Amino acid sequence: MNLIDELHWRGMIQDIMPGTEEQLLKELTSAYVGFDPTADSLHIGSLVPILLLKHLQICGHKPYALVGGATGMVGDPSGKSEERNLLSEDVLNHNVKGIQSQLEKFLDFDTSKPNAAEIVNNYDWFKNFSFLNFIRDVGKHITVNYMMSKDSVKKRLEGDTGMSFTEFTYQLVQGYDFYYLHQHKNCKLQMGGSDQWGNIVTGTELIRRKCGGEAFAFTCPLITKADGGKFGKTEKGNVWLDATKTTPYQFYQFWLNSSDEDSEKWIKIFTLLPKEEVFAIIDGHKKDESKRLLQRRLAEEVTKFVHGEVELNNAIETTNKLFANQSATAESLSIEDLEAMEGIVKVPYAALKINEAIDVVSFLAETNILPSKGEAKKMIQNGGIQINRKKVDDLQMKLNVSMLLHNKYLLVQKGKKNYYLVEIL
Repeated sequence: MNLIDELHWRGMIQDIMPGTEEQLLKELTSAYVGFDPTADSLHIGSLVPILLLKHLQICGHKPYALVGGATGMVGDPSGKSEERNLLSEDVLNHNVKGIQSQLEKFLDFDTSKPNAAEIVNNYDWFKNFSFLNFIRDVGKHITVNYMMSKDSVKKRLEGDTGMSFTEFTYQLVQGYDFYYLHQHKNCKLQMGGSDQWGNIVTGTELIRRKCGGEAFAFTCPLITKADGGKFGKTEKGNVWLDATKTTPYQFYQFWLNSSDEDSEKWIKIFTLLPKEEVFAIIDGHKKDESKRLLQRRLAEEVTKFVHGEVELNNAIETTNKLFANQSATAESLSIEDLEAMEGIVKVPYAALKINEAIDVVSFLAETNILPSKGEAKKMIQNGGIQINRKKVDDLQMKLNVSMLLHNKYLLVQKGKKNYYLVEIL
């Protein structure tokens, strides 16, 4: 299989150095991607470099995942408007271990195979590298003019915050990673996001100038959303690969709720489905977009890849209980089901007291589910309100504590898609 052809049709190639495709077709090639240990879990933006390594390995080449235990202490200025806070060594070590354990789920580390994946940590070769040795052995090969020409540097220097010497030298540190892996692991290719192009090219230049070697590179476009929102962000923050930070159900819902435009692009990037099947799914979706076949298949494939078949089935079951199977009673939903609902608005409410009751119109207005009592009455009269999965058709209906789910919540549905979980304090 031709790796570059495969990535091209998936929309996963932006910049590519001349000769890269020829090198990959010529022989088994070792390549790496760097992962920044700013947290103890990767997020869904990290799936792109993970999948670059996965495709590389499927095509018979050898993947290296570099976890930046050293570069994490410096901070990459690429795409940043200001310098980030540096992490302590203890925090970095904790983060590195978390990321390593996640990467081991996605790549084949069977050492009996010639293209077995490996994880490396650049702290291993930087920990005893003195500053004087670094500026002598690395710094002298790359001119300041060359470093200043990079867009990531230019933007920061032209901005209000400027750039510290620490961040300015980052491209040399990352460039040395490529040189080290080239010398010790015969690594000839670096891949990454398009914001890394300048740093990656510095590595190829250092290899050329320092040892006369040949190295290659390509980048993947940064993932965007059609509505202009930031990819991988929800109201709750990042969508993580760690199930304790983002539950498999929430993870599944993120992909399930993607737009038609985004899901058509993302099914190519984030799944390993073959080309013919991908385009058949897209064509089937366009025949009846209301069935959301594209979003469902995207959500299934990515959730299974990250969390496995069991968690995927659990996520589908929870989704069906909450949304698809409206005949299921609210009482059958566990407290975990209720609290995990993606997109639900949680509303604290203290007016419902033991041995007291409140009329439904006042309740809807006081919780701001409807802006006024008048709007609440209209919505009820139009059949647009359900409480605990039961339609409200009586304006005089009273709510009391006996109706609480798990002695804590009322589940309110306004219209077809707006859900509110009212917590009685």
